[in-house]
Amino acid sequence: MKTSSEILPRLDYNRVIEYLTTSLRKYFENARRKTGIIGLSGGIDSSVTAHLTVKALGVEGTRLCILPSSVTPQEDIEDAMSIIKQLGIPAENWKMISIDQVVEAFEKLLGPMGRVEKGNVMARSRMIMLYHEAAVHRGLVVGTSDRSEILLGYFTKYGDGGADLLPIGGLYKTMVRQLAEYLGVPEKICNKPASPAFWPGHTARDEIGVDYEVLDAILYLKFDKGLREREIQKTLQAPMETIRMVLERVRRNQHKRRMPKIFPVDYKGMRLKKNV
Repeated sequence: MKTSSEILPRLDYNRVIEYLTTSLRKYFENARRKTGIIGLSGGIDSSVTAHLTVKALGVEGTRLCILPSSVTPQEDIEDAMSIIKQLGIPAENWKMISIDQVVEAFEKLLGPMGRVEKGNVMARSRMIMLYHEAAVHRGLVVGTSDRSEILLGYFTKYGDGGADLLPIGGLYKTMVRQLAEYLGVPEKICNKPASPAFWPGHTARDEIGVDYEVLDAILYLKFDKGLREREIQKTLQAPMETIRMVLERVRRNQHKRRMPKIFPVDYKGMRLKKNV
């Protein structure tokens, strides 16, 4: 079975970095904002996003927030700290805040939560904190989702999916890994299995059910090359059930990629009664 390395195009990452940092800088200039706020998890997506934001706005225009919970691996916190050190972020431009008390308050008010529901509350609590930072420092929240996660709907709506811009949203996860290597992100982070860390041992591979190397190849052939299921199967030599599982998840999570549904009212063709 073929994987993303055989299917996806190899990019000129020097040009990719120049394009993304220039676009990011212009976006901030147009919005008349100077500070980018990023939730730094110690994972590859947030690490790459932090690197790009520093290149675009400088360390003085980048604020990083590490927001761990009781189930966050210590390794992730250490990896996040290594990015702060690597980028030379000054002490006043980063902070670490545990989200446990916030999540516990929600659970106390709402009642016991399953691990998925609790994970969503964790993601939304983090985004509240990031937007508070953005308000205080007149900045914008720089999201960290990649194209694989966006297409698949593998994010929490109004949680990690809530942001003002998504610099790496046009790159598949496997591309982000290659970009991370090019940027000099520590090898440990580049090779770490993706994980939202909502519960102990939580990995994206186990939850999604397929490796990103296969996932990205399926998504690329469908959404960039426009192939049908049978054509994807023939190209990848992958099980049809895997291809259909991925594409069904894309369809099922379509609502996550859209603005809330609005039902337009025809005011001209509708006679409204006056209040009595």
